[in-house]
Amino acid sequence: MLRTLHEEHQLSDMFVAYVIQGHNHTQADLVDQLFNSSEKRLARAVLLLARVEKKDRPEEVIPGVSHETLAEMICTTRSRVNFFMNKFRKLGFIDYNDNYGFLVPFLVSLGVVLHD
Repeated sequence: MLRTLHEEHQLSDMFVAYVIQGHNHTQADLVDQLFNSSEKRLARAVLLLARVEKKDRPEEVIPGVSHETLAEMICTTRSRVNFFMNKFRKLGFIDYNDNYGFLVPFLVSLGVVLHD
């Protein structure tokens, strides 16, 4: 692997970029866990699942993810996730169907939760 990285500069550049991207993502997750409320962590997780970081077009439908899985992702309880998902739905930030996944029609509005 080392030999290949030394010989193939394009591969080396891609590999380093991938490692740095993973490191940055890990740092962002750690900061999120330390400084944000569970509500903000949930909003961030839903936005990340919608692939908002893709500049061209975020996903309109997020594949079905259980509240239990979301709770594990953000280190909280399923009941807290349920509470916040209902709050997001009542505020019009998201609309979801348990059979088909989450529909996120107002991604920018959900992003407001992150900046409060």
